[in-house]
Amino acid sequence: MILFRWMLIVVTVLTGSGAGSLAESVPPSSENLVSRVHQYLDASDSAKAEQLLQAILSSEQASIEAVSHIIKEGRPYQSQPTGILPSEEVVVRGQAYPLSLFVPESYETEKRYALVVCLHGFGFTGEEYLERWRTRLGEDYLLACPTYPSGAWFTRRAEELVLETIRDVTGRYHIDPDRVFLTGMSNGGIGAWLIGMHHAPLFAGIAPMASGLDDVLMPFLANLRHTPIYIIHGSRDQVMPAHLSRSIAKELDSLGYRYVYREHEREHPIAGGHYFPKEELPDLIAWFDHQRRQSLPRSVTLVRDASHFQPFTWVRLDATDPIAAFSDDLVDKRDERIKRRVYARLDASIREGNRIEVQTDHVRRYSLFVNDSLIDPAKPLTVITNGEVSFAGTVTPSVETLLRQTRLRQDPQRLVTIHLSITVPTPDP
Repeated sequence: MILFRWMLIVVTVLTGSGAGSLAESVPPSSENLVSRVHQYLDASDSAKAEQLLQAILSSEQASIEAVSHIIKEGRPYQSQPTGILPSEEVVVRGQAYPLSLFVPESYETEKRYALVVCLHGFGFTGEEYLERWRTRLGEDYLLACPTYPSGAWFTRRAEELVLETIRDVTGRYHIDPDRVFLTGMSNGGIGAWLIGMHHAPLFAGIAPMASGLDDVLMPFLANLRHTPIYIIHGSRDQVMPAHLSRSIAKELDSLGYRYVYREHEREHPIAGGHYFPKEELPDLIAWFDHQRRQSLPRSVTLVRDASHFQPFTWVRLDATDPIAAFSDDLVDKRDERIKRRVYARLDASIREGNRIEVQTDHVRRYSLFVNDSLIDPAKPLTVITNGEVSFAGTVTPSVETLLRQTRLRQDPQRLVTIHLSITVPTPDP
């Protein structure tokens, strides 16, 4: 894992060995606890991670407050290269992909920076987009432009590349996790929609340009309930007609979601209306300046196909009825469930009185991941699913939940301490 690249100096001095002998090391001190937590979050080997976790849980000092503080404090960032870095790499499943990166020359390790991830169109590379953007972003942003063959950002491997790019950059540079943006042009805009919809909690905003969505993908727009959206399209676009973005805007209107829609009339000598005019950048960047991710909203809407069951803020789908399942390439399969848009949906809201109300469709079991900013663990919790009580009782925060979920999510701004699994009540026949 890349988000947490922790220093191992303390444990080496204390034990004289690597992580393999941590369980037999000297009695825990506060410094040793810090080192163990950091190593657990960064461990690439699951068996070693489990060993580290058990060592942490056996420590009397490993309270929720102490471990939360360690995670939030993070580690000191080390000096890194700055300027135009066109020849970086990101590795996904053993395959290296080019990454072009821009870091302001004025970069300081103590300062948090926003990150813009930009996805290129067909026939282009990340390096070409790096040059177009970097002079306009200013000193408060890092820019990451990965390259994927043919700009096929609608594939599962491309999705993994974008997520790994974010982990890689945030592991090396001091990025504000509440200010990560995803944008893209043409095919890259399609990728911004798809990846942004499936992983909406990661982003402070998405900005798709000259792109669109197939009708069967429209239901996933509901996931953007708390994610700001900025759409740009040329009215004279002959490659991807503007009605594609207009139809998305219409769907967002029906959902009641806020968004910005910019339709320009400019044309490029070669690309015609299918391009991103540099004149649009100042307003977009000004919009970036004002966006912050909402870390733990009290209401969540989640729509999933059968291939995206990862956590989504404080909820997760665990089991569903038979629903649509996309292949690794979203454009090569149109079975009946996809055509009929048979997806699982969950709407959850935290109400007054320590009460969580949930409505589901095609969901058989789901999980809640909460903390004391969302509920009061000292009071009984009631969960209502589809109008019926599905849980009533007390819940207990745990260090184990805190650590396991932080390791899984790699997001120090979203720390959860309570995991509750809910079986959806079966309606009476």
